[in-house]
Amino acid sequence: MDLEVRHLKALCAIADTGSLHQAARRLGVSQPSLTTQLQRIERTMGAELFRRERTGCRPTLLGRALLSRARPLVDGMSTLVGAAMAEAEAARAGGSGLRIGSTASRVIGGWLRRLRILLPGTDISLRVDVSARELLGAVAAGRLDVAFVHEVEGCPVTVPDGLNRRVLLDREPQFISLAKDHPAAELPVVDLRDLAADRWMVDPSVDGEWDGVRRVLGDAGLDPPVLHGDYLTAASLVVLGEAVAPCQPTTGPRDDMAIRPLRGDPLAVRLLLVSRPGTDIEAVYGELEAAYRDAARRAEEYHRWLLRHRSPLAHAA
Repeated sequence: MDLEVRHLKALCAIADTGSLHQAARRLGVSQPSLTTQLQRIERTMGAELFRRERTGCRPTLLGRALLSRARPLVDGMSTLVGAAMAEAEAARAGGSGLRIGSTASRVIGGWLRRLRILLPGTDISLRVDVSARELLGAVAAGRLDVAFVHEVEGCPVTVPDGLNRRVLLDREPQFISLAKDHPAAELPVVDLRDLAADRWMVDPSVDGEWDGVRRVLGDAGLDPPVLHGDYLTAASLVVLGEAVAPCQPTTGPRDDMAIRPLRGDPLAVRLLLVSRPGTDIEAVYGELEAAYRDAARRAEEYHRWLLRHRSPLAHAA
């Protein structure tokens, strides 16, 4: 079997995520399919490229050597294809398009609406991705004009050289979602120790999410059972009292769920807007900031938190 760029991309994804399951999700393939592909690549190379361990996949010495040569090829191909697609799209749109990307956020709807009012006649497209790194790479490659991403505290993401950036919020606290009848739901602020007996649910495909939660729980001396899955599934389990889950503070009120801040705000993210050179980042940032203020005011728990911390985001611009 001849090695192709798609094979190298698969190897990079496994190394980046440390997991066949997470790599398969990132690549949009099934885990059995990716496992079979890795086995074929290893047969072609004549040796193991990854050691399968209980905690995930780690590259062997040969794997690291191959990855060091594969990454520049994969990045170069992505840049080549992205630049060509960007040029083609710009030619079709006549330069009147704005391509935005974002990690999941409650402010996206308001941001889009504001941008459409600010830029009438502009074709605005949206791409939502769990991976901040993927979105930043898409901006660097010319596939997106701007990206709104979150960076989990303690798990920094690298912004490619040459891009412009604005920090929307240096430290946004992450709240906890609980069943309405959870004992801690009676409290205005929840201590991590109040959740020691609960199952936690985390989406490991979100860059830094699992590492950040694991670090915070470890620092608190807690080792609760953890479920891995997307946050749509998490919400359904939280409502039934089967789990608790971190959530954005801008999460709106629900009759069947309680949203509470954590004592000391141990979980936090940094919110960044990144753009290509030539994009009017100030105008786009202004509408994002306004949409975030709106979302913060609608989320009662978060609005109270902002008032307690005397944040300017608690007040209208």
